Amino acid sequence: MLLATALLAPAAAFGQDHAMQKPMPRPMPRIVVIGHRGASGERPEHTLLSYQRAIDTGADFIEPDLVPTKDGELVARHENAITDTTDVAAHPEFADRKTTKTIDGQTITGWFTEDFTLAELKTLRAKERLPKIRPGNTAYDGQATIPTLDEIIALAKKESARLHRTIGIYPETKHPSYFASIGLPLEARLVAKLKAAGWDRADAPVFIQSFEVNNLKQLHTMTKVPLIQLMAGSEGPADRAYASYKEMATPEGLKAVAKYAYGIGPELTQILATDGTPSTLVADAHAAGLKLHPWTFRAENFFLMPSYRVGTDPAAHGRLAEEITAFLKAGIDGFFTDFPSIGVPARDSFLKTNGK
Repeated sequence: MLLATALLAPAAAFGQDHAMQKPMPRPMPRIVVIGHRGASGERPEHTLLSYQRAIDTGADFIEPDLVPTKDGELVARHENAITDTTDVAAHPEFADRKTTKTIDGQTITGWFTEDFTLAELKTLRAKERLPKIRPGNTAYDGQATIPTLDEIIALAKKESARLHRTIGIYPETKHPSYFASIGLPLEARLVAKLKAAGWDRADAPVFIQSFEVNNLKQLHTMTKVPLIQLMAGSEGPADRAYASYKEMATPEGLKAVAKYAYGIGPELTQILATDGTPSTLVADAHAAGLKLHPWTFRAENFFLMPSYRVGTDPAAHGRLAEEITAFLKAGIDGFFTDFPSIGVPARDSFLKTNGK
């Protein structure tokens, strides 16, 4: 894919001894594995613990969902609502911050990142969001803070140098229309951080993703970084640029997406139905010149398609590697997974078996 040849570090300066040259990082494989919120099946999501675990188990990219603080810093949380992913409820000094908001049509009561400064958020500790499904992750509750985008970029760069392979980041702009409406737009802040990191190129180790459309079109004018249009099997983008994601996934809709995006991030069932029946989305997207990075592969029976479950315990692990392989055979170009420790070997085995 586009990044395969371009993510090599510069060679040592002309005239230096060969022995003095730094090792060249390995290029990324043709099919990329994205650590979804890090390795969120094995560590509490969106923590440096989770991102480090994803890197250690071979992920090519780590994915931070980005939301702003009251003072405009970008931090990684799946949602701006932090009740279920931090210990904020145990902090009496923040009791008066609990409130009710409507975000993208959903009414939510709790605590929200935009009501805290970064310094205040850093006093909180992260915890597992799905303790009943992932009880093992609760052992790490309280061990990590909410990371900033700066910290995540620094981790990716440090680990790229240590491991001699390029580790990219795959940030998602969360609720961009909502944040713009309250005076905390995400786009310029994100682009500035990427430029400061030296990542404002088409071959930068970065993808920017969004479920909305208009902010991706705006980003298309602001950065050369590849953009990914996320889509789901139901409803439509919050900015109402399309009536539905189903409309976006048609051949004509995909041609329109290709004018501003490098690829799409569809929900798994948009490619293969739960009974294994394939759609035409892979062929249609490739015909429009788009790559496909579907979401999200998870090991627990609760999330797996029925044919890959083992037993009846929702928290037990089923045959995730087989499910991933079915989608690789369908022609995807990368994928999001909570378990890079399973996803990377599945990808590598597929590439080896198919001589790719």
